[in-house]
Amino acid sequence: MSTRAKLEYLREKSQEIELGGGCKAVEKQHERGKYTARERLRMLFDEDTFSELDKFVKHRCVNFGMEKMEAPGEGVVTGYGTIDGRLVYAFAQDFTVVGGSLGEMHAKKICKLLDLALKMGAPCIGLNDSGGARIQEAVDALSGYGEIFYRNTISSGVIPQISVIMGPCAGGAVYSPALTDFIFMVKNTSQMFITGPQVIKAVTGEEVSAEKLGGAMTHNSVSGVAHFVADNEEECIAQIRSLLSYIPNNNLEESPVYENGDDTERQDETLNDLVPDNPNAPYDIKEVIEKFADNGEIFEVQPYYAQNIITAFIRLNGRSIAVIANQPKFMAGCIDINASDKSARFIRFCDAFNIPLLNVVDVPGSLPGTNQEFGGIIRHGAKMLYAYSEATVPKVTLVVRKAYGGAYLAMCSRDLGADQVIAWPTAEIAVMGASGAANIIFRKEIESAENKEAKRGEVIKQYEERFATPYVAAERGFVDMVIEPAVTRPVLINAFEMLATKRETRPVKKHGNIPL
Repeated sequence: MSTRAKLEYLREKSQEIELGGGCKAVEKQHERGKYTARERLRMLFDEDTFSELDKFVKHRCVNFGMEKMEAPGEGVVTGYGTIDGRLVYAFAQDFTVVGGSLGEMHAKKICKLLDLALKMGAPCIGLNDSGGARIQEAVDALSGYGEIFYRNTISSGVIPQISVIMGPCAGGAVYSPALTDFIFMVKNTSQMFITGPQVIKAVTGEEVSAEKLGGAMTHNSVSGVAHFVADNEEECIAQIRSLLSYIPNNNLEESPVYENGDDTERQDETLNDLVPDNPNAPYDIKEVIEKFADNGEIFEVQPYYAQNIITAFIRLNGRSIAVIANQPKFMAGCIDINASDKSARFIRFCDAFNIPLLNVVDVPGSLPGTNQEFGGIIRHGAKMLYAYSEATVPKVTLVVRKAYGGAYLAMCSRDLGADQVIAWPTAEIAVMGASGAANIIFRKEIESAENKEAKRGEVIKQYEERFATPYVAAERGFVDMVIEPAVTRPVLINAFEMLATKRETRPVKKHGNIPL
């Protein structure tokens, strides 16, 4: 065969593989409102930067007629390129090829990519769209999943790993996304579940649709498995690119810094009146965050799950900052089981990847109730305490209103390692609220008074004036500064710049035992 003939064969072979399952299969994919694997990768990466690896890999299965079945690219496209000029690795399962099912060689392609990403210290993104394990390949397929899970775990905390569900993801396949740092889903076209609707009906008799069982909103608002939801695939990919802009390439680097033109000395007088005078009145903590963040921009993580606590990325003077904030609009900002899990996981991600923590506190306590106690709020709440105590990144705590009891500690008090604690004059740092405290401390005086309600009101006011302020904590050195709310932005920027060179170590050990 001449050189020209060989070149022509290469071109033909490449084009054949790039067609995936063929024109009809591609049309079906588009009819479902989904893009193909290669179309998704083109949208994800900077233009003309994607380099494909292992295009010519083939399976070697001879069971159940597989020896006659062609699976172009083995049903997965792998490679690397740049996103905003930064090196990123990615794989995209191709549903047009044998339903994107995972076999031995399909898994080997993904494993090779994960190994490369780990060696190079670059993020890895997995676009999942698969019918699950290739049954014909039996234990070889299961082994493939196991090898992927192992690599997800070894890479955890070293490189960011992002999973994108863009179709079905069922059975054992769901564990790889669950082991990664963030999961994105698309409404109406993504589903994740370990056992599908048919199996559930056969075993338990329950009837449930695939969308209700494992759809995007189910996992974003009910189960907490996923972190982001998009209306379509274009929006989903835009969200991924936004997330990457806030996080570093690996655990040895810092997040990218962006010039944005927002004045570092900018003050906002409206903050002085944002917290209601009534201590029980709700307000939106996001309004507080927006007023001191660069250009008012917040990139929220898990916005639909455990809405009583906010986890988000912002920038201060162009640098990425992770925010954990109680949300008085929901459940008065109480900490519950789901809020504990949500925040603890976010804190640990940020600590692993050198992203400083800002804790915005307005918390009346932990959510009371038998459901919480029976569900293990003690164990779950301890995760927050553990995550904050373990974190060595700069930690700044801003108390804007209530900071009561164990929940005050759980939001990273000085005792859990906060490097700087800042309070507004509206802060109330105490063991409990004035009403509850007065009822305990002054119980005898109230009971013996002629007008019990008047006496109760009098002692509550006394308690508020003495203890429902930031000043007792400041007197003891638990609060470093009490500031006018208007100057919050410049004060926070100054604090994080001061902490930029922080170095803190922990005792040498294999690993701790987080209260899972």
